[in-house]
Amino acid sequence: MTRYIGAIDQGTTSTRFIVFNHAGQIVTQAQKEHAQIFPQPGWVEHDPLEIFKNTEAVIADALNGANLTARNLAAVGITNQRETTILWDRTTGQPLHNAIVWQDTRVEPLVAILTRAGGQDRFRAQTGLPLASYFSALKLRWLLDNIPNARTRAMTGELAFGTIDSWLIWRLSGEHVTDVTNASRTMLMNLFSLRWDDDLMAAFDIPRAVLPRIVSSSDIHAEARGILAGVPIAGILGDQQAALVGQACFQPGEAKNTYGTGCFLLMHTGERPVPSQAGLLTTVAYRFGNAAPCYALEGSVAIAGALVQWLRDNLKIIPSSDAIEALANTVPDNGDVYIVPAFSGLYAPHWRADARGVIAGLTRFAHAGHIARAALEASAYQTADILDAMVADSGIALAALRVDGGMVVNETLMGFQADILDTLVIRPASIEITALGAAYAAGLAVGYWQDTDELARNWVAARTWQPTMTATRRAALRGSWTKAVGKSLSWIA
Repeated sequence: MTRYIGAIDQGTTSTRFIVFNHAGQIVTQAQKEHAQIFPQPGWVEHDPLEIFKNTEAVIADALNGANLTARNLAAVGITNQRETTILWDRTTGQPLHNAIVWQDTRVEPLVAILTRAGGQDRFRAQTGLPLASYFSALKLRWLLDNIPNARTRAMTGELAFGTIDSWLIWRLSGEHVTDVTNASRTMLMNLFSLRWDDDLMAAFDIPRAVLPRIVSSSDIHAEARGILAGVPIAGILGDQQAALVGQACFQPGEAKNTYGTGCFLLMHTGERPVPSQAGLLTTVAYRFGNAAPCYALEGSVAIAGALVQWLRDNLKIIPSSDAIEALANTVPDNGDVYIVPAFSGLYAPHWRADARGVIAGLTRFAHAGHIARAALEASAYQTADILDAMVADSGIALAALRVDGGMVVNETLMGFQADILDTLVIRPASIEITALGAAYAAGLAVGYWQDTDELARNWVAARTWQPTMTATRRAALRGSWTKAVGKSLSWIA
């Protein structure tokens, strides 16, 4: 019987199940979107039960579509939207509240209180992270403070907290675990010990009894039941770390950028965390088995593909997301129009919660084509800002940027990205890199693949973009972008 590796890729807007063969090629896949819930301005929620129902559905659809069963899977890996926070009853399995999504900003008042008491970087030495609404600890605290009796029940062990990986594993196996990459995004794990930190738990007022057990990214964590009965759950990686693994960035200095709902650039920095002085995050890249953990610098952009969705759904200037490239190509350039998509503030390297989105440089000359091009270019400019910070922190000049995610099929965006970075941009043969990274972690744990050298041999470049823009033009465009960013700041008092 032929064996494969399965991967659950639970993202911000949809859930996928993909089955890979030994060459890292897709055998079968299925995908299903879930509802985006916006109870108030700045609040973003998901229904955890809908997400799990969709997970079961896509597993069934993918396996049935290829006449496979769970017995054909040597292992399964899970990758997930990070920081999104769920609190559930250990006995009934029922969530106490919708999941609070990583984009949600409801905890900004708590961020302000903690920042006034010790500065935005007061926990950076232990966590690698600045105080921000992005991370899980304050989302969990909000749930404990706002759901009746939740704190008391959490302290007695009746409730369980988890990011999406923990939720899915608990539903699939009954185990309450999370891996080091997801734990590193909570602001509750110490980057050096890879354990929950007593001082951090005290600062955020989080009881230990509610937290999952921290495990490696690649190991046999549990045996699934239900639709995946008997299959080892052997890989767990936050989505951006999974993309780093899927891109075979196993050497210090190698970097990838994922263009999805948000935009996330990670650079492998080796076995020691590199502190950031330039507004980036220091995070765990992965830990395979009992080997030493590897670390990364990360720059996070909140709004990338989500800006295209906004043009589609709110402004209705495109009928579908894939129509934006054709509209952008009706004009030769952006017509001096810039969009800063700070819908929920600006993330790295600015970390300005007071920012809000702006469209700058409008004249009567501007039309829908310029808006479309400016929307695409916004992802490239934000990536360039992050890469500048990454080079400053690491001292490494990037030779090439490996790219993945839904937006990398957009030739116009990728060409502009190479130009504005003055760097080679490479798209691999497989664009389902995030799921592939989770599959790699699971496969390594069960011996399906032997080592990272074997994984690196699977990586194949499919398309390369060389920069062609002049230095003068690049400097002028980036100067105007910087002015536009300045206009977005201090919008919220």
